[in-house]
This record gives sequence, C-alpha cells and structure tokens, in this order.
Amino acid sequence: MAWPWMKQTNATEADNPAGSAKADETARARTGRLGEARAQRYLEARGLRVLERNYRVARGRSRFGGEIDLILLDADGTLVFVEVRVRRGAMGGGAAASVDPAKRARLVFAARTYLARLPRVPPCRFDVVAVDGDRIQWLKAAFDAD
Repeated sequence: MAWPWMKQTNATEADNPAGSAKADETARARTGRLGEARAQRYLEARGLRVLERNYRVARGRSRFGGEIDLILLDADGTLVFVEVRVRRGAMGGGAAASVDPAKRARLVFAARTYLARLPRVPPCRFDVVAVDGDRIQWLKAAFDAD
C-alpha cells in the first residue's frame, strides 16, 4: 500500500550489496556495512520495507549533522528510523548501550530534516538494531525525539 506522504525510492540491498567491498574501506567500515545489511534483511523478514539507506545530513550552522542507517516503513504506516550498532561482543555494555545522548540528538536532527521534506508527517519511531556477535536484538521505540 502506498501512503500519501511516501515517495518511491531505490533503497534496495542491490544499491550496496553486502559482499561488495570498496577499495578504501577499513575493516571497521566493512563490519558496519555488513551489520547494516544483516539488520536490513532481519527487518525486511519481519515485514518492514526499506525506504532509504544511510540517509545523511550535512553538518551546518548547528553542531549537528548525522546519518540514519535505515529508514523503513512498518506495515501499519509508521515511519521507522533505525540506528544499527555492531559489536563483536557485549563488552562495554554491548551495541545497544553505545547509542548515547549525543548520538540520539544527531539521529533526531537527521530525522527531522527527513520529515521536513514530506508533505505530511506520518507516525514515527526510533528503533535500534543491536548486532552483538551472532545475536541480533531489535529494540522497538528505543528512544523518543524529545
């Protein structure tokens, strides 16, 4: 079903397949990219549809700027902004604990920028997908925009 505020996008895994490495990519960047692809497959298998991947907002006059790893549409029409956190294990509190207040502020800023371009603001939420080793944890409504 098309929602009136939606636009067509080409945000498919084919845009950045998990197996394709970039020449200047670091091991850390590759781990993150593979984790994002894994999180995307996980969420798609649960009925969400990807609208955007790696939506970036440039740093402007404010201190903010940032990137939203995945923007998806839930079956009920909710727009879902997802931060994917990848860790090799639960050291330091694990992936979910690494989304600190500063990171949340950058995500909210980027989400507001994304929403400003829509003709109507749909219901929204912020989720975190934590990839800790072989374990994936999906934290729905992990934090609020306030």
